[in-house]
Amino acid sequence: MAALLYKDEKNVNRYQYRKKIQSFCIIFHLLVVISHFEKQKYYKMNKIKAAIVGYGNIGQYVLEALQSAPDFEIVGIVRRNGDADKPAELNEYKVVKDIQDLPKPDVAILAVPSRSAEKYAAEILPLGINTVDSFDIHSLIVETRSRIDKIAKECGQVAVISAGWDPGSDSIVRALMQSMAPKGISYTNFGPGMSMGHTVAVKAIDGVKNALSMTIPVGTGIHRRMVYIELLDGYKFEEVAAAIKADPYFVNDETHVMQVESVDELKDMGHGVELTRKGVSGKTQNQLFSFNMKINNPALTAQVLVNVARASMLQKPGCYTMIEIPVIDMLPGNREELIAHLV
Repeated sequence: MAALLYKDEKNVNRYQYRKKIQSFCIIFHLLVVISHFEKQKYYKMNKIKAAIVGYGNIGQYVLEALQSAPDFEIVGIVRRNGDADKPAELNEYKVVKDIQDLPKPDVAILAVPSRSAEKYAAEILPLGINTVDSFDIHSLIVETRSRIDKIAKECGQVAVISAGWDPGSDSIVRALMQSMAPKGISYTNFGPGMSMGHTVAVKAIDGVKNALSMTIPVGTGIHRRMVYIELLDGYKFEEVAAAIKADPYFVNDETHVMQVESVDELKDMGHGVELTRKGVSGKTQNQLFSFNMKINNPALTAQVLVNVARASMLQKPGCYTMIEIPVIDMLPGNREELIAHLV
Protein backbone atom coordinates (compact mmCIF):
# COMPACT_ATOMS: atom_id res chain seq x y z
CA MET A 1 0.00 0.00 0.00
CA ALA A 2 2.79 2.39 0.91
CA ALA A 3 4.49 1.62 -2.40
CA LEU A 4 1.33 2.47 -4.31
CA LEU A 5 0.94 5.76 -2.43
CA TYR A 6 4.59 6.60 -3.17
CA LYS A 7 4.05 5.81 -6.85
CA ASP A 8 0.93 7.99 -6.97
CA GLU A 9 2.81 10.81 -5.26
CA LYS A 10 5.61 10.58 -7.83
CA ASN A 11 3.07 10.69 -10.66
CA VAL A 12 1.41 13.77 -9.12
CA ASN A 13 4.80 15.48 -8.78
CA ARG A 14 5.68 14.69 -12.40
CA TYR A 15 2.29 16.01 -13.54
CA GLN A 16 2.74 19.23 -11.55
CA TYR A 17 6.29 19.63 -12.91
CA ARG A 18 5.07 19.19 -16.51
CA LYS A 19 2.29 21.72 -15.94
CA LYS A 20 4.82 24.24 -14.58
CA ILE A 21 7.06 23.72 -17.61
CA GLN A 22 4.10 24.09 -19.98
CA SER A 23 3.00 27.28 -18.20
CA PHE A 24 6.52 28.68 -18.38
CA CYS A 25 6.74 27.92 -22.13
CA ILE A 26 3.37 29.58 -22.78
CA ILE A 27 4.37 32.70 -20.82
CA PHE A 28 7.76 32.84 -22.56
CA HIS A 29 6.13 32.51 -25.99
CA LEU A 30 3.63 35.27 -25.14
CA LEU A 31 6.45 37.55 -24.01
CA VAL A 32 8.31 36.92 -27.29
CA VAL A 33 5.15 37.67 -29.32
CA ILE A 34 4.40 40.83 -27.28
CA SER A 35 8.01 41.99 -27.65
CA HIS A 36 7.86 41.36 -31.40
CA PHE A 37 4.69 43.44 -31.83
CA GLU A 38 6.00 46.19 -29.56
CA LYS A 39 9.11 46.37 -31.75
CA GLN A 40 6.94 46.60 -34.87
CA LYS A 41 4.95 49.46 -33.33
CA TYR A 42 8.15 51.27 -32.29
CA TYR A 43 9.78 51.09 -35.71
CA LYS A 44 6.63 52.37 -37.41
CA MET A 45 6.91 55.51 -35.29
CA ASN A 46 10.69 56.01 -35.12
CA LYS A 47 13.58 56.00 -37.56
CA ILE A 48 15.71 52.87 -37.74
CA LYS A 49 19.23 53.44 -36.43
CA ALA A 50 21.80 51.83 -38.75
CA ALA A 51 25.56 51.35 -38.66
CA ILE A 52 27.67 50.52 -41.71
CA VAL A 53 30.37 47.93 -41.03
CA GLY A 54 33.01 48.11 -43.76
CA TYR A 55 33.55 50.98 -46.15
CA GLY A 56 34.75 49.57 -49.45
CA ASN A 57 32.86 49.54 -52.75
CA ILE A 58 29.60 48.32 -51.23
CA GLY A 59 29.88 50.35 -48.03
CA GLN A 60 30.10 53.60 -49.98
CA TYR A 61 26.89 52.80 -51.84
CA VAL A 62 25.19 51.68 -48.59
CA LEU A 63 25.84 55.18 -47.26
CA GLU A 64 24.11 56.71 -50.31
CA ALA A 65 21.15 54.31 -50.00
CA LEU A 66 20.72 55.12 -46.30
CA GLN A 67 20.96 58.86 -46.99
CA SER A 68 18.12 58.46 -49.51
CA ALA A 69 15.91 56.33 -47.23
CA PRO A 70 13.16 58.26 -45.39
CA ASP A 71 13.06 55.93 -42.38
CA PHE A 72 16.75 55.51 -41.45
CA GLU A 73 19.21 57.35 -39.24
CA ILE A 74 22.95 56.68 -39.69
CA VAL A 75 24.65 56.33 -36.29
CA GLY A 76 28.11 55.81 -37.78
CA ILE A 77 30.55 53.76 -39.80
CA VAL A 78 32.96 51.04 -38.70
CA ARG A 79 36.17 50.71 -40.72
CA ARG A 80 39.61 49.17 -40.12
CA ASN A 81 41.36 52.54 -39.88
CA GLY A 82 38.66 54.24 -37.83
CA ASP A 83 38.55 57.96 -38.51
CA ALA A 84 42.17 58.10 -39.72
CA ASP A 85 42.31 59.36 -43.31
CA LYS A 86 38.55 59.09 -43.60
CA PRO A 87 36.97 60.24 -46.89
CA ALA A 88 35.42 63.71 -46.95
CA GLU A 89 31.88 62.31 -47.31
CA LEU A 90 32.19 60.80 -43.81
CA ASN A 91 33.04 64.08 -42.05
CA GLU A 92 29.53 64.46 -40.64
CA TYR A 93 29.46 60.91 -39.24
CA LYS A 94 31.15 59.17 -36.34
CA VAL A 95 33.74 56.75 -37.74
CA VAL A 96 35.22 54.10 -35.43
CA LYS A 97 37.11 50.81 -35.39
CA ASP A 98 34.67 49.04 -33.03
CA ILE A 99 30.88 49.12 -33.31
CA GLN A 100 30.62 49.35 -29.51
CA ASP A 101 32.11 52.85 -29.78
CA LEU A 102 29.02 54.05 -31.66
CA PRO A 103 25.61 54.96 -30.23
CA LYS A 104 23.82 51.59 -30.26
CA PRO A 105 22.27 50.90 -33.69
CA ASP A 106 19.19 48.77 -34.32
CA VAL A 107 20.87 47.07 -37.27
CA ALA A 108 24.40 46.67 -38.60
CA ILE A 109 24.76 46.51 -42.37
CA LEU A 110 27.77 44.26 -42.98
CA ALA A 111 29.46 45.59 -46.12
CA VAL A 112 32.31 43.10 -45.71
CA PRO A 113 33.73 40.21 -47.77
CA SER A 114 31.57 37.08 -47.74
CA ARG A 115 34.17 35.01 -45.95
CA SER A 116 34.16 37.34 -42.94
CA ALA A 117 30.40 38.06 -42.79
CA GLU A 118 29.59 35.21 -40.40
CA LYS A 119 32.36 36.25 -38.00
CA TYR A 120 31.00 39.79 -37.82
CA ALA A 121 27.41 38.56 -37.36
CA ALA A 122 28.49 36.24 -34.53
CA GLU A 123 30.20 39.17 -32.76
CA ILE A 124 27.46 41.76 -33.29
CA LEU A 125 24.22 39.80 -32.70
CA PRO A 126 25.03 39.20 -28.99
CA LEU A 127 25.27 42.99 -28.58
CA GLY A 128 21.51 43.20 -29.23
CA ILE A 129 21.95 44.43 -32.81
CA ASN A 130 20.39 42.92 -35.95
CA THR A 131 22.73 42.13 -38.85
CA VAL A 132 22.30 41.94 -42.62
CA ASP A 133 24.90 40.83 -45.16
CA SER A 134 25.35 39.89 -48.82
CA PHE A 135 27.12 36.53 -48.31
CA ASP A 136 27.33 35.11 -51.84
CA ILE A 137 28.96 31.66 -51.72
CA HIS A 138 25.88 29.77 -52.93
CA SER A 139 27.07 26.32 -51.90
CA LEU A 140 27.54 27.41 -48.25
CA ILE A 141 24.33 29.40 -47.71
CA VAL A 142 22.27 26.65 -46.06
CA GLU A 143 24.89 25.68 -43.47
CA THR A 144 25.81 29.33 -42.79
CA ARG A 145 22.14 30.19 -42.24
CA SER A 146 21.81 27.30 -39.79
CA ARG A 147 24.76 28.43 -37.67
CA ILE A 148 23.73 32.09 -37.57
CA ASP A 149 20.09 31.13 -36.90
CA LYS A 150 21.14 29.47 -33.64
CA ILE A 151 23.07 32.56 -32.51
CA ALA A 152 20.30 34.97 -33.53
CA LYS A 153 17.61 33.03 -31.65
CA GLU A 154 19.77 32.76 -28.53
CA CYS A 155 20.27 36.54 -28.63
CA GLY A 156 16.68 37.40 -29.55
CA GLN A 157 17.87 39.17 -32.70
CA VAL A 158 17.35 38.96 -36.47
CA ALA A 159 20.00 38.24 -39.09
CA VAL A 160 19.45 38.32 -42.85
CA ILE A 161 22.12 36.69 -45.00
CA SER A 162 22.79 36.47 -48.74
CA ALA A 163 20.90 39.70 -49.37
CA GLY A 164 22.44 41.18 -52.49
CA TRP A 165 21.10 40.79 -55.99
CA ASP A 166 22.30 37.20 -56.49
CA PRO A 167 21.84 35.61 -54.10
CA GLY A 168 19.13 38.01 -52.99
CA SER A 169 16.63 39.75 -55.25
CA ASP A 170 17.25 37.17 -58.01
CA SER A 171 16.40 34.47 -55.47
CA ILE A 172 12.94 36.01 -55.05
CA VAL A 173 12.41 36.08 -58.82
CA ARG A 174 13.54 32.44 -59.15
CA ALA A 175 11.17 31.39 -56.36
CA LEU A 176 8.25 33.27 -57.95
CA MET A 177 8.94 31.75 -61.38
CA GLN A 178 9.11 28.26 -59.90
CA SER A 179 5.78 28.80 -58.11
CA MET A 180 4.24 29.83 -61.46
CA ALA A 181 5.54 26.71 -63.23
CA PRO A 182 6.29 24.11 -60.51
CA LYS A 183 7.59 21.59 -63.04
CA GLY A 184 10.37 22.86 -65.30
CA ILE A 185 13.91 24.16 -65.56
CA SER A 186 15.33 27.54 -64.54
CA TYR A 187 18.47 29.14 -65.95
CA THR A 188 20.40 32.04 -64.41
CA ASN A 189 22.79 33.71 -66.84
CA PHE A 190 25.04 36.37 -65.29
CA GLY A 191 26.85 39.11 -67.11
CA PRO A 192 28.77 40.06 -68.96
CA GLY A 193 30.08 42.08 -66.06
CA MET A 194 32.30 42.41 -63.01
CA SER A 195 31.60 39.99 -60.16
CA MET A 196 32.27 41.69 -56.81
CA GLY A 197 32.48 38.45 -54.81
CA HIS A 198 34.81 36.74 -57.28
CA THR A 199 37.02 39.83 -57.54
CA VAL A 200 37.37 40.06 -53.75
CA ALA A 201 38.18 36.33 -53.63
CA VAL A 202 40.99 36.76 -56.18
CA LYS A 203 42.44 39.75 -54.29
CA ALA A 204 42.73 37.51 -51.21
CA ILE A 205 45.00 35.04 -53.05
CA ASP A 206 48.70 35.30 -52.14
CA GLY A 207 50.67 37.11 -54.83
CA VAL A 208 47.78 39.16 -56.22
CA LYS A 209 48.31 42.92 -56.17
CA ASN A 210 45.06 43.86 -57.88
CA ALA A 211 42.35 41.90 -59.67
CA LEU A 212 39.21 41.93 -61.75
CA SER A 213 36.94 38.94 -62.29
CA MET A 214 34.53 39.17 -65.22
CA THR A 215 31.58 36.81 -65.59
CA ILE A 216 30.71 35.84 -69.17
CA PRO A 217 27.45 33.94 -69.81
CA VAL A 218 27.85 30.89 -72.03
CA GLY A 219 24.14 30.03 -71.78
CA THR A 220 21.80 27.65 -69.90
CA GLY A 221 23.28 28.72 -66.58
CA ILE A 222 26.90 28.00 -67.56
CA HIS A 223 29.49 30.73 -67.11
CA ARG A 224 33.07 31.51 -68.04
CA ARG A 225 35.23 33.43 -65.53
CA MET A 226 37.77 35.81 -67.05
CA VAL A 227 40.23 36.86 -64.35
CA TYR A 228 42.72 39.69 -64.82
CA ILE A 229 45.46 40.17 -62.23
CA GLU A 230 48.42 42.34 -61.40
CA LEU A 231 51.14 40.20 -59.80
CA LEU A 232 53.25 41.11 -56.78
CA ASP A 233 57.01 40.84 -57.16
CA GLY A 234 58.48 37.48 -56.28
CA TYR A 235 55.45 35.37 -57.22
CA LYS A 236 55.09 32.99 -60.16
CA PHE A 237 52.09 33.58 -62.38
CA GLU A 238 51.46 29.86 -62.92
CA GLU A 239 51.25 29.15 -59.19
CA VAL A 240 48.95 32.10 -58.50
CA ALA A 241 46.69 31.15 -61.44
CA ALA A 242 46.43 27.59 -60.13
CA ALA A 243 45.45 28.85 -56.66
CA ILE A 244 42.73 31.04 -58.18
CA LYS A 245 41.26 28.17 -60.18
CA ALA A 246 41.24 25.96 -57.05
CA ASP A 247 39.29 28.52 -54.99
CA PRO A 248 35.63 27.56 -54.20
CA TYR A 249 34.46 30.65 -56.10
CA PHE A 250 36.00 29.31 -59.34
CA VAL A 251 36.40 25.55 -59.02
CA ASN A 252 33.07 24.75 -60.72
CA ASP A 253 33.42 27.14 -63.67
CA GLU A 254 35.60 27.44 -66.74
CA THR A 255 38.21 29.95 -65.54
CA HIS A 256 40.88 31.82 -67.49
CA VAL A 257 43.51 33.87 -65.64
CA MET A 258 45.52 36.59 -67.39
CA GLN A 259 48.28 38.85 -66.13
CA VAL A 260 47.91 42.54 -67.04
CA GLU A 261 49.85 45.72 -66.33
CA SER A 262 46.85 47.70 -65.05
CA VAL A 263 43.56 46.28 -63.78
CA ASP A 264 42.10 49.77 -63.32
CA GLU A 265 42.22 50.34 -67.07
CA LEU A 266 39.85 47.38 -67.51
CA LYS A 267 37.48 47.92 -64.58
CA ASP A 268 33.77 48.60 -65.08
CA MET A 269 31.25 48.10 -62.23
CA GLY A 270 28.47 47.18 -64.67
CA HIS A 271 26.86 43.76 -64.50
CA GLY A 272 23.61 42.06 -65.43
CA VAL A 273 21.51 38.92 -65.32
CA GLU A 274 18.87 37.10 -67.33
CA LEU A 275 16.63 34.62 -65.50
CA THR A 276 14.60 32.18 -67.57
CA ARG A 277 12.20 29.40 -66.61
CA LYS A 278 10.44 27.04 -68.98
CA GLY A 279 7.93 24.70 -67.42
CA VAL A 280 4.41 23.53 -66.69
CA SER A 281 1.54 25.34 -64.95
CA GLY A 282 -0.89 22.70 -63.75
CA LYS A 283 -1.00 20.41 -66.81
CA THR A 284 -0.31 23.14 -69.36
CA GLN A 285 3.07 22.88 -71.10
CA ASN A 286 5.38 25.47 -72.65
CA GLN A 287 5.14 28.24 -70.07
CA LEU A 288 8.11 30.56 -70.58
CA PHE A 289 9.11 33.36 -68.19
CA SER A 290 12.11 35.69 -68.29
CA PHE A 291 13.57 38.50 -66.19
CA ASN A 292 16.42 40.72 -67.34
CA MET A 293 18.37 43.60 -65.81
CA LYS A 294 21.56 45.61 -66.39
CA ILE A 295 22.94 47.15 -63.23
CA ASN A 296 25.70 48.84 -61.29
CA ASN A 297 26.74 45.89 -59.13
CA PRO A 298 27.63 47.47 -55.75
CA ALA A 299 24.85 50.08 -55.96
CA LEU A 300 22.14 47.43 -56.28
CA THR A 301 23.72 45.24 -53.59
CA ALA A 302 23.74 48.23 -51.24
CA GLN A 303 20.11 49.09 -51.94
CA VAL A 304 19.02 45.52 -51.26
CA LEU A 305 20.99 45.51 -47.98
CA VAL A 306 19.17 48.63 -46.83
CA ASN A 307 15.82 47.08 -47.83
CA VAL A 308 16.42 43.95 -45.74
CA ALA A 309 17.78 46.03 -42.86
CA ARG A 310 14.33 47.64 -42.79
CA ALA A 311 12.62 44.25 -43.03
CA SER A 312 14.75 42.81 -40.22
CA MET A 313 12.92 45.09 -37.78
CA LEU A 314 9.64 43.26 -38.50
CA GLN A 315 10.79 39.63 -38.26
CA LYS A 316 10.86 37.27 -35.28
CA PRO A 317 14.31 36.28 -33.94
CA GLY A 318 16.28 34.01 -36.26
CA CYS A 319 18.27 34.01 -39.48
CA TYR A 320 16.57 34.53 -42.83
CA THR A 321 17.30 34.56 -46.54
CA MET A 322 15.33 36.90 -48.77
CA ILE A 323 12.84 34.32 -50.04
CA GLU A 324 11.67 33.87 -46.42
CA ILE A 325 10.77 37.54 -45.89
CA PRO A 326 7.58 39.24 -47.18
CA VAL A 327 8.61 41.65 -49.93
CA ILE A 328 6.32 44.32 -48.52
CA ASP A 329 8.45 44.40 -45.35
CA MET A 330 11.36 45.65 -47.47
CA LEU A 331 9.50 48.79 -48.53
CA PRO A 332 9.13 52.06 -46.59
CA GLY A 333 5.70 53.53 -46.08
CA ASN A 334 2.21 52.66 -44.93
CA ARG A 335 1.25 49.02 -45.53
CA GLU A 336 -2.29 49.74 -46.73
CA GLU A 337 -1.06 52.44 -49.10
CA LEU A 338 1.55 50.07 -50.53
CA ILE A 339 -1.13 47.43 -51.12
CA ALA A 340 -3.40 49.96 -52.81
CA HIS A 341 -0.55 51.13 -55.05
CA LEU A 342 1.16 47.84 -55.92
CA VAL A 343 -1.54 45.17 -55.94
